[in-house]
Amino acid sequence: MNGSLGRAAAAVLRWGRGAGGGVPLAPGVRAAGSGAGGGQAERLDGLVKKDKVVVFLKGTPERPQCGFSNAVVQILRLHGVRDYAAYNVLDDPELRQGIKDYSNWPTIPQVYLNGEFVGGCDILLQMHQNGDLVEELKKLGIRSALLDEKDQDSK
Repeated sequence: MNGSLGRAAAAVLRWGRGAGGGVPLAPGVRAAGSGAGGGQAERLDGLVKKDKVVVFLKGTPERPQCGFSNAVVQILRLHGVRDYAAYNVLDDPELRQGIKDYSNWPTIPQVYLNGEFVGGCDILLQMHQNGDLVEELKKLGIRSALLDEKDQDSK
């Protein structure tokens, strides 16, 4: 990922209160687990580094609570990314502010790939549109479902 798209950070999602009020998650999507340990920055660092793809959303992947969070979820679905950690910042005000401070990015949603902060909805959408997301997923060992569609179209 080039420097203009991301900042070195961490990439994982397992937060204290979970993503969601008893709502079942899609296969592969993990909500928050119980976080333990030192300061908030260290805890966030552990969250963003734990999984290959981590997103901090308003709501859950099944029930996004804002259009931007919904767009991030839909982009991931288009690419067939099902195995990712998702954290609902509406469940925890400390998480909501903490992740903004951690990334030095003022808005939610936030996307992390392999521990590196990518950005929000606008950056992910741009990466989707210009093909960079396919390449970044490939670096993570994730084959974009869009490549499968292209293979089908060429036959």
